[in-house]
Amino acid sequence: MINWSNSDKLSSWKKLMSLKGMVSVADELSGSNAVNRINEYCIPMGGNLKFNYAAKQVNAQILKTLSELAEEQQLVEKYEALLNGEVINTGEKRMVLHQLTRGQLGNDVMADGVNKREFYINEVKRIADFANDVHSGKLLNEKGEKYTTVCQIGIGGSDLGPRAMYLALENWAKKNDSFKMEARFISNVDPDDAAGVVKGLDISKTIFILVSKSGTTLETLTNESFVKDFIKKAGCDASKHMIAVTSETSPLAHNPDYMAAFYMDDYIGGRYSSTSGVGGAVLSLAFGPKVFQEFLDGAAEEDKLSLNKDISKNPALMDALIGIYERNVQEYPSTAILPYSQALSRFPAHLQQLDMESNGKSVNRFGEPIDYVTGPVIFGEPGTNGQHSFYQLLHQGTDIVPLQFIAFEENQTGEDVVIEDSTSQVKLCANVVAQIIAFACGKKDENPNKAFAGGRPSSLIFGKQLTPKALGALLSHYENKVMFQGFVWNINSFDQEGVQLGKVLAKTVLSGKMDGALKAFSDLLIK
Repeated sequence: MINWSNSDKLSSWKKLMSLKGMVSVADELSGSNAVNRINEYCIPMGGNLKFNYAAKQVNAQILKTLSELAEEQQLVEKYEALLNGEVINTGEKRMVLHQLTRGQLGNDVMADGVNKREFYINEVKRIADFANDVHSGKLLNEKGEKYTTVCQIGIGGSDLGPRAMYLALENWAKKNDSFKMEARFISNVDPDDAAGVVKGLDISKTIFILVSKSGTTLETLTNESFVKDFIKKAGCDASKHMIAVTSETSPLAHNPDYMAAFYMDDYIGGRYSSTSGVGGAVLSLAFGPKVFQEFLDGAAEEDKLSLNKDISKNPALMDALIGIYERNVQEYPSTAILPYSQALSRFPAHLQQLDMESNGKSVNRFGEPIDYVTGPVIFGEPGTNGQHSFYQLLHQGTDIVPLQFIAFEENQTGEDVVIEDSTSQVKLCANVVAQIIAFACGKKDENPNKAFAGGRPSSLIFGKQLTPKALGALLSHYENKVMFQGFVWNINSFDQEGVQLGKVLAKTVLSGKMDGALKAFSDLLIK
């Protein structure tokens, strides 16, 4: 029997609250046991990655209490219930099935009279067949020419995840003869975004992917009309240049204005949709179905590890629990994601939505106010760029910000140069190592301006190279971390009512039927 309760009612939570500030990460990493700690505090992940938490402010006592919290709050059991189709999204009274898009965990889930496992597998196959037809030239444009570019139109989860995944694999695909088509993305309703992208395309050789689950998303449909106007002006037929990723009940489904339509459903939230058709169509067209399947396989590997009740063998659960300790016990308000890989340049932006839209909640699953803080503020940039901007505050500011480094032994292109006896990649990795120790141990100096307090905790996810499989595992790791933290806080991580009020008021402004402050601000901007 699963018990959904606020964590502050649990004995393990109360015990955890008494363990504030008991570990000096500087002492742990400068002491005689440092090497053993670095080797022991490390968990294998999917995709040949590893999660190292040796520079976190934890010890055996804290980890034991976190394990007790995981057991008492039934975190793995709740994950199993999710996989087996229980209604976990209480706000919208829906199942949560994004893991089912990439793996064979849990039982077959029936919904709307359909076996959802078979449904998702079939959509991957349909997308693969379409992509293969485009790549082979079986599907051609009006002039009998092959398509060379794909452009995704979507917003929020229909853009951030797929865009981040495409950029993460672009160089890898080019190096490994898997690059099929250039991909571009339009998301912002700002017309400058769409115009800037479309004007750089050969429209006659471009397939546009319109992503909207409902087929009624205002920003997306506005951009659709904008793009269709460009297609018409280019003398092309929109029905030869557009496909849809939508639900089977939307006006975009079975619509002759589109070359094809691929389907998702309400059981997959936008920020969790990169492994569905939302990411599958653009990634399969850009890199080929085989690469997309490898990406799914990496995510499935990590999903399986997340079922392990031993937190020392469950990287996503360990990461989640340490994050709980940092947020609720140490009272750190934010977390920085720092990938030392330019390929992951948009990955922090995706994680920002994933985490903050999921766990930015102040009521529990039953709509009752909670008495503890929940999701942290997430931000980040690739290293070493970040070192020359916001790292100043991270090192010497008044707030302690937990850090999550991501790094790889090898780059994706194989191209490099040796300067002063080391390659650029070695220099990149040297910066990661240096930052971990600098943040943790700091530096004493008679000049206070040059002194570093240290005590800044960090974790490291690392591997040999960022491959499709590694990227899938990395994505799943963070999705499952966010899920586990939502379970600890007893909140619903799978709705997003916080984005709705602004949409409603925007429609009120556009209707012209407004007064008071809404009208006054409107008069400032809309003429």
